[in-house]
Amino acid sequence: MEQNFKMIAKTFFGFEEILAKELQQLGAQNVEMGTRMVSFVGDKGFMYKANLALRTALKILKPIYHFRAFNEVSLYKGIQGIDWSQYMNAHQAFVVDVTLHSEHFNHSQFVALKTKDAIVDQFRDKFGKRPSIDKDFPDLRINIHIDKDQCSVSLDSSGDSLHHRGYKTATNIAPINEVLAAGMLLLSGWDGQGDFIDPMCGSGTILAEAAMIACNIPANINRKEFAFERWSDWDNDLFDQILNSLMKKVKEFHYTITGYDKAPSAVMKAKDNIKNANLDEYVKISERNFFDTEKETRGPLHMVFNPPYGERLDIEMERFYREIGDTLKQSYPGTNAWFITANLEALKFVGLKPSRKIKLFNGKLEARLVKYEMYEGSKRTKFQNNDKE
Repeated sequence: MEQNFKMIAKTFFGFEEILAKELQQLGAQNVEMGTRMVSFVGDKGFMYKANLALRTALKILKPIYHFRAFNEVSLYKGIQGIDWSQYMNAHQAFVVDVTLHSEHFNHSQFVALKTKDAIVDQFRDKFGKRPSIDKDFPDLRINIHIDKDQCSVSLDSSGDSLHHRGYKTATNIAPINEVLAAGMLLLSGWDGQGDFIDPMCGSGTILAEAAMIACNIPANINRKEFAFERWSDWDNDLFDQILNSLMKKVKEFHYTITGYDKAPSAVMKAKDNIKNANLDEYVKISERNFFDTEKETRGPLHMVFNPPYGERLDIEMERFYREIGDTLKQSYPGTNAWFITANLEALKFVGLKPSRKIKLFNGKLEARLVKYEMYEGSKRTKFQNNDKE
C-alpha cells in the first residue's frame, strides 16, 4: 500500500472553500482551509489525481521538512538537515522558489541562494559532485515558505502553475487566468445542467473551463508535463491508472455552450483554443456584439463573462457598463448573469442591483464577481407567450 502524506494545494484568495469542496469530492482526507491554500492528506496516486483533476488549484506541494530559521546560519543548517540524495542525484538540476512573510528575511533571492548553497555543499561533501541549477527545466522544484521564524520545505509536484492547462496557444490582450475562470464558474454554481453563454469571450478561456466542468473532464488533461514525472519515485503505470479512472467519469452534455466576441481576431483565437482542448463539439463561437444580441435559448440561461476593463475614458466606461445593464434587462430574461470587474466604480452604471458580490483578485487587481438575476417577464406575458406557441 502507498503511504499517505500531507499535501498543500495553493489557490487564489476567495477560492479556498471551493477548492476544499473539490478535494473532498475527489476523496482527499483531513481537508483544512487556510489563506490561499488548502491542506489535505492522500497517497502518491492521489497527488497525481489532484494535479490532473483540480480546477481551482495553482500548485500541489508536498511538505518534507519543517524547522525554525531566524538568520542565515539557521537557514543553512536546517536545509542541510535534509538528506537531499533521497530526492535527486548529483547529475540532476533543481530550482528553488521562495515565499516570505518574515522580519528575519527580507529578500527571497537571498533565501533561494542560501538554500541552493546548502544543497550543493551537501552533494559536494558526500559525492564529490554537485547538481546544477536550471530555472526552465529542473528535475526537482523546491519550495521554501518562511512565515515569521517557521520554515517549511516542500517539493513542488506540479511544476508550472496549474493554470497552464495546455490548450491555450493563442491569447488576446488581457486573457483571464484559467484557474480564475474555473473558480468563477464554480462560485456561480455552474454545473452543466442548462445552457451557457459567455457574451464577451475573448480567447475562450471561460468557455473551455465551462465545457470541462459540464462534462467532468479533468482540468489538466491537455497538459504536457507535471513536475512529479521527473521524481525518482515516478510511477507511470499508476499515473495511467489514475488518468483512466478519471476519464471513465466523463459525462455527456445535452445543452448549449455559446461564445460571442465582436473582435474577429478574438473569435479566431477562441476557436483555436477550443479546438486544441478537443471541446469544439460542445462550444459554438461567433462574431457578434453582445449589445446587439438577445437570448436565443428557452429555459434558464447561465451567463459568465469578463468584460474588458482598462484605461477607458470615464464617459466610455460609464456608457459601456450602462449598455451591459440595458442589454441584460431588455434582451436576456430568465438569465443568471455573472461577471467579474476590477473597475468597482463602473458597477454603479449597470443600473441593476446585484444579488451577490464576491471579492476576488484578477492578478494584483482587487475585483468583484457580481451576479444579476434577470427574471422572465410578468405572469401575463408568460401566458401570452404560451398562447402563441
